[in-house]
Formats: sequence, C-alpha cells, structure tokens
Amino acid sequence: MSLLIAGISTLSLARWQFAVTTVFHYLFVPLTIGLGLLVAVLQTASYRTGDAAYERMTRFFGNLFLVNFAIGVVTGIVQEFQFGMDWSKYSVFVGNIFGAPLAIEGLLAFFMESTFLGIWIFGRGRVSKRVHLASIWMASLGTILSAAFIVAANSWMQHPVGYVIDPKTHQAVMNNFWAVMTNSTFIAAYGHVLFSAFLTGGVFLLAVSAWHLRKGHDLEAFSKAAKVAIVVTVVTAIATMFLGDNQAKMEEVQQPMKMAAAEALYNTESGASFSIFTLGNLQDNPILQVRIPHILSVLATNTWNGKVQGINQLQKQAVHQYGAGSYVPMIWVLYWSFRIMVGLGILLFLLGGIGLWLVRKRRLERSPRYLRFATWMVLAPFLANSFGWIFTEVGRQPWVVNGLLTTSKAVTAISPGYVAASLIGFTAVYSLLAVIEIGLMVRLAKVAPAVEVPAEAERDLELVY
Repeated sequence: MSLLIAGISTLSLARWQFAVTTVFHYLFVPLTIGLGLLVAVLQTASYRTGDAAYERMTRFFGNLFLVNFAIGVVTGIVQEFQFGMDWSKYSVFVGNIFGAPLAIEGLLAFFMESTFLGIWIFGRGRVSKRVHLASIWMASLGTILSAAFIVAANSWMQHPVGYVIDPKTHQAVMNNFWAVMTNSTFIAAYGHVLFSAFLTGGVFLLAVSAWHLRKGHDLEAFSKAAKVAIVVTVVTAIATMFLGDNQAKMEEVQQPMKMAAAEALYNTESGASFSIFTLGNLQDNPILQVRIPHILSVLATNTWNGKVQGINQLQKQAVHQYGAGSYVPMIWVLYWSFRIMVGLGILLFLLGGIGLWLVRKRRLERSPRYLRFATWMVLAPFLANSFGWIFTEVGRQPWVVNGLLTTSKAVTAISPGYVAASLIGFTAVYSLLAVIEIGLMVRLAKVAPAVEVPAEAERDLELVY
C-alpha cells in the first residue's frame, strides 16, 4: 500500500475519492427524481381513465423506480460522511452554513420521500385509490425538495451569500438563511438540475418502452408509455437548454474564469467567436478548429460585440485580489465536458422531436430504426448529467468555496494511507453496487408485465373449452 501511494498527496486522493463517489451517486439522483414524477403521472392516468394499460405501466416502471431509489440512498450516505473524513477543515469553516440545508434535506425531504413511499409500496389495496395516488405524488415532491436543499448547499459554494466571517474563529457563519435559499445561483442551477432530471426520466421511459415495442410486448401499454415519454422529452429538453443558457450567462458574471476556460478563451475579446470543435492544442496553433463569429458574445452578453473576459486577464485580476498562485482550472476538462453536455442535450431534443413527429403520423410503433435509436439513447442523459457536474465542480477550482477557501486548505490532515484505503474500499463497494443495480434494472426492464384477463373473459374461455 505504501508503495502504491508514494508521492500521492492526501489532497489528490481526497479529490479522487470525492469525484468517484459524487459522479457515481449522481447517476441515480436524476433518474429517481424524473422517474418518480412519471410514475405519478402514469398512475394519475390510470386513476382518471380506469385504463388497465396505464396501471400495468405504473407497476412496471414503479418497480424500476424503487430499485433505483434504494441504490441512490445507499450511495448518498457516503457523501455526508466524506465532509468529515476527507474535508475536515472545510467542514469546520462552513459547517455553520453548509449543515443547515443538508439537515433540512434529511429531516424534511428524505423523511417525506421514505414515509410516502412506504404508504405507496405497502398501501396498495389497503388504502383508498385516491390516498394511494396521493402517496406517490408526495413521494415525488419529496425527491424534488431533496434536490432543492442539496443544490442550495452547492450553490452557496459557487456563490457564497448570507454569511459573515467570525473574527475570533475565522469561520463562516450564516446570518441570513433566506439569502442562502434565494441565492441567484441556486435559482438558476435548480431549474436546470430539475428539468434535466425530468429529461432523464423521460428518456429512460422512452428507451425501455421502445425496446418492448421492438419485441412486440404489450403494444397497447408500452405505446402509451412511449407517447408520454416523448412529450416529456421534448418539453424538458427545451427547458433544460433554455435554463442552461440562463445559468451560463449568470456564471459569466459570477464565475467568469469558469466560462472563459469552457471556451479556452485566453484573452479578452469583443465580438468573441464560439468554438464548436477544436482538434489539437486549445491555446496555440490547433490542428483543426471550427468557430462561429460573434456567437460567444451573444451567448454571454446578449450583444453582438459584447466583451468576454479571457483567462490571462482574469488570472491577473485574481492574483491582485487573492495573492500569488494559479486560479486557472483544468481547461481541457471544462472545454470538452461543456461540449459533450451541450451536444448530448441537442441530441436528446432531436430524439424527442423525431418521436413527436412519428406519433403525429401514427408511425411510432412501425419505426424500428427510431425505436432502436431510442433504446440506445438511454445512456445519453446519464452522461450529460455527469459531464454537467464535472464542469460545475472542476470549473470552481482552485476554490472549494468560491473566493473564500481553496481546495488545498480544505482537506483533512490525516495521512494519505487512510484516504487511499477508503478510496479503494469505496470504489470496490460502488463497483459492486453498480453491477447489482445494472443487473436488477436490466432484468426487471426486460420482463414485460402480465396482461390480466378480466373475470368475464375468463368465464367465457372456460365455457368454450
């Protein structure tokens, strides 16, 4: 073990551990939020219409939702403990602020999710249909509220507000909870996170339904589920792109270095062009580069010749304000993660748009190429979500709390060996959970729901035979 970690700092190991556990956990969160809402929609359709097909889809996708929710809870617990284990100095500095939304999330949102999910799971046939329907809506609302408090905590790290620095302890102390919960960064980020989660649920619903339509399983039920999913995919893809653009404009003001790095824009420009693709060195003499004149200025400032700040000028400003050091994040990570995220978002919009056109032409069930494409696109929203969070978190570096605390000063004081051991352990456990999750989800997703024969039909069959 000592040979393996020789020369690797506690900081590097802690960052890797947090990256692994965070990205893995966030694979489940959007699907839980999005699929929970869609299960509630399907059950509402069943309740209002009495259509057995919607009831079958509610049970089918409800089982997938429950598996994903359970794994998400397990992986999320580790996130809480890491702040104390690997980032003790961070916890001491911001615990008075960061702990508040996390505590409310656990005491209010998670309690709400688990309580009403319990009613939904065990109350079928024991409570009225109206109460049973209300329970899944309340559980879905719980997941939405849970995301709100988590995003609020993260947004404070991106744009700290509502605090003072205690002159004796040098800790950040909250003096305005309302300011934290109405942080402009939170409002912009939460809408983007929420609709991307709904988009993830919609694409998942569509992908699974498309697979069954290709196999000829329960065409009535999966056709209805696919049509619901297509509408959700189109609407949420548009909303996600719009809210993402709004968030990017805000970050241009609050975190200009992040946005400059996302464009690999080294020097301040007016009428800056937007880089679609770059092959080779991002700074000098790229092998191939495709750019659209003025578009970066339009996206960043809403003006044709707006000024967009460059990395070199922002680095000088940061040195003047905070002292010597590098304040430039990993440019290639931001440049490519941003483009992968945006590119996948556009692709998902096309997925929904083409599907909507096929629905209007009544050709959805007879379009095998589209159904195959929709099935394979199940991975796209998960990749987009992951690269989105990588962009958000890596872009804040070298700060863990923007402008207040650097990552290097936030790490724990324990030896690298302990962090390496927990990193290996968590990675092994998470890999095992990934195998279990994927295996269960694929197995459940492939088994078509049984079509119940009405009692009258059963009697008719008995008379015939």
